[in-house]
Amino acid sequence: MAIQVAERVKKIPPYLFSTIDELKEKVKKRGNTLIDLGMGNPDLPTPSHIVERLKEAAMDSSTHRYSSARGDEELRKAIADWYERRYGVYLDFQEEVLPLIGSKEGIAVTYLTFINPGDVAIVPTPAYPVHFNGVLLAGGVVHHLPINKENNFLPDLFSVPRKVLKRAKIIFLCYPNNPTAAIVEREFLEEAVSFARRHNLILANDFSYSEITFDGYRPPSLLQVKGSKEIGIEFHSFSKTYNMAGWRIGFVVGNKDLINSIARVKRYIDFGIFAAIQKAATLALKGPQDCVRQIRDTYRRRRDILVEGLRSLGWEVESPKATMYVWAPLPPRYSAMSSLEFSKFLLEKTGVVVSPGTGFGKGGEGYVRFALVEGEQRISEAVRRIGKVL
Repeated sequence: MAIQVAERVKKIPPYLFSTIDELKEKVKKRGNTLIDLGMGNPDLPTPSHIVERLKEAAMDSSTHRYSSARGDEELRKAIADWYERRYGVYLDFQEEVLPLIGSKEGIAVTYLTFINPGDVAIVPTPAYPVHFNGVLLAGGVVHHLPINKENNFLPDLFSVPRKVLKRAKIIFLCYPNNPTAAIVEREFLEEAVSFARRHNLILANDFSYSEITFDGYRPPSLLQVKGSKEIGIEFHSFSKTYNMAGWRIGFVVGNKDLINSIARVKRYIDFGIFAAIQKAATLALKGPQDCVRQIRDTYRRRRDILVEGLRSLGWEVESPKATMYVWAPLPPRYSAMSSLEFSKFLLEKTGVVVSPGTGFGKGGEGYVRFALVEGEQRISEAVRRIGKVL
């Protein structure tokens, strides 16, 4: 039997981290020890009080049944309360809050909900892969909006051609940004809201790194902007804030009609999040937040070691004010290489794993991304190894 996948699936490139994993296995088979700064997979444990709540809830047999696709009411209330404490934004927990099986799943379902075949989604490049591949899976067309050092990694919204805007349905942002670690101030979000309202676009912001910030920077929420709830939604993740990556839980908040539409589609795709995980997530939001500060401080120390170390080698990199990433241009000596070639070179010569910028879209070429997911000594060792080839 000749199996033919859907045309939309054929348009999707090989998944970045699958390609990197294959390379890692080859190097490991040669007996090399890897220092993996590739995938943004937190290495720190989930705070113990959250784990204990999961264990307790999992022992309650009532959590073993299907849960509601709209999410546990207590969790939705906790999300709304957290948003009001953190950003001064009121949310109706009944209609403006929706728990997700991770923000990545929620973003993909959002595209399925609103994108018709041929509809355009405006997405900055480089970007987290689901931001553009999710469009392709839904049968849509991506209009790539370049972000680069020259424009401070902020998209020029007014450069979008009129013919694109006529077909556009949604514009997707991510600040603090993955992969570039770029940040924005409220003025940019105000401009984005005005742009989206003028052109009748859904405006979405992936806010997964809202709590991983440094040097006094506090990122604005899209929903703090006047008029944003008329057209906007914002995605969050527990993965980075509370080291709950493997738990697969996040949430989306904002315009009630958009939220209700996403929830409607989700009902046909999943049966909701394991109730015990929802109860643990509720405690994460309502409980002590010292753990968030400790996680943030850990990433800051790792950032400083990596950035200072690379600079000491003559590799000029920016020190990010947010996220768990360092976005680094290829060293001048290796600028003739593609980002994938350079990543392979580093991996084979040093055992240090980084993500090639091209895996985040064509706008990522010429860069690699370091993820701060190893301890301080291991990051220092990575710098030492890199120094041998640089």
